Amino acid sequence: MVTKDAVAVHDVVRLIDMVFPGDTNHHGTLFGGVALAHMDKVAFLAASRHGRAPFVTASCERIDFAAPALKGELIEATGRILRVGTSSIDVEVELVAETLLSGDRRLCTRGRFTLVAIKGPTTRLPLPAMPLGQDAPGGQSLRMMDMVFPPQTNHYGTLFGGDALRMLGKGAFIAATRASRAVMVMAASDRVDFRAPVREGDMTEIMADVVMTGRSSMRVRVALWSEDLLTGVRQHAASAEFVMVAVDPNGKPKPIDR
Repeated sequence: MVTKDAVAVHDVVRLIDMVFPGDTNHHGTLFGGVALAHMDKVAFLAASRHGRAPFVTASCERIDFAAPALKGELIEATGRILRVGTSSIDVEVELVAETLLSGDRRLCTRGRFTLVAIKGPTTRLPLPAMPLGQDAPGGQSLRMMDMVFPPQTNHYGTLFGGDALRMLGKGAFIAATRASRAVMVMAASDRVDFRAPVREGDMTEIMADVVMTGRSSMRVRVALWSEDLLTGVRQHAASAEFVMVAVDPNGKPKPIDR
């Protein structure tokens, strides 16, 4: 399924990830460099989605770290366009940490990034005007973006199936955990359909919804979309359903609090 979406709908970009031990220092908190890498990626995706041109980061304002993100927490980086010039875009990025079981959220840092379009035969200047409206956070559906880099691709230059499954599984885990605020583990993976290849350099978007809640389990439906950042063409690349189960400290199923 191939579509081309209107620009104004997609000028807010969210990247959600987990803080794993390899991303932390000896204090168990997220490395500042890893946080900045997430923020710069989000700024790049937001600028590319709006301008449909190849961008590079030109500068960023002073970034102060107000609070740490701890090992085992979620981090959510959100980018919003603040200014559009002839060939440059300013993007504000916020990085928020979220405690999985309580849902408590705290602002870790905020920064403003300036990205410049590289002039070339495919670059159309001036860039499109500021969007009239931008996505707002909220709702029950999980939506998170990322980008496909060369180490994730096979010799055809397309995303490995295993990496696609990892993205789908992570979306199911985050959606179920946010809905239950319990320790969730994957119990089963129903049929997975791979509909279209995802190419190197594409942006990926995971959309996950909890479609059924039982006594101790949840069924989560997840879709993976790819988007060509220069043309805006989107493809429904894969879909799957997962059964996630809430467990106690001993790894045994436990009832989900309603």
